[in-house]
Amino acid sequence: MPAEHSIPDDSSRRKIIIVVAVIAAVFIGGFFYLLLRKTVSVSQSPRLENAIRSGSPEWEKYSKLIVRDDPEADESPRALGDIVMTLRTTMRNFTGRTITGLEMTAAVVDHQNQPVKQRTVVIIPAAGKSELDPNKTMLVSIVLDGFTETDDRANITMEVTGFRFR
Repeated sequence: MPAEHSIPDDSSRRKIIIVVAVIAAVFIGGFFYLLLRKTVSVSQSPRLENAIRSGSPEWEKYSKLIVRDDPEADESPRALGDIVMTLRTTMRNFTGRTITGLEMTAAVVDHQNQPVKQRTVVIIPAAGKSELDPNKTMLVSIVLDGFTETDDRANITMEVTGFRFR
């Protein structure tokens, strides 16, 4: 007789285990959805505070004196399946003043001169780079990632978008 009572008991236990497993799966799935949603959110590009920008009278005077060489790029595939490009240039300070803040935008553009990917970076101040003295040079590298083989990558640009002096 004990065998007859164990069959209904096993089915009720099975139902409870299935319900608990479904609830746990929904909870874990929701947790990962919220976690990934926060990490994928678009972050704003860093901005250099109190910078001299295009349109100001000081910009017209000094931007011509912050010279950069023609940018060069290296690209390499990653294990993630995308392509990473590193854009490099040498900055030269002929302003006669010490640059304590420098913001640059690097972009890879297509044949219609539209950006495929771009990134704005605060170069100074950054780790190891606190200023650029007059008549000195600095190597600048900006990494752009997430390219595919099918992206139209026709040209590269690197521009100074803001600066400030001591």
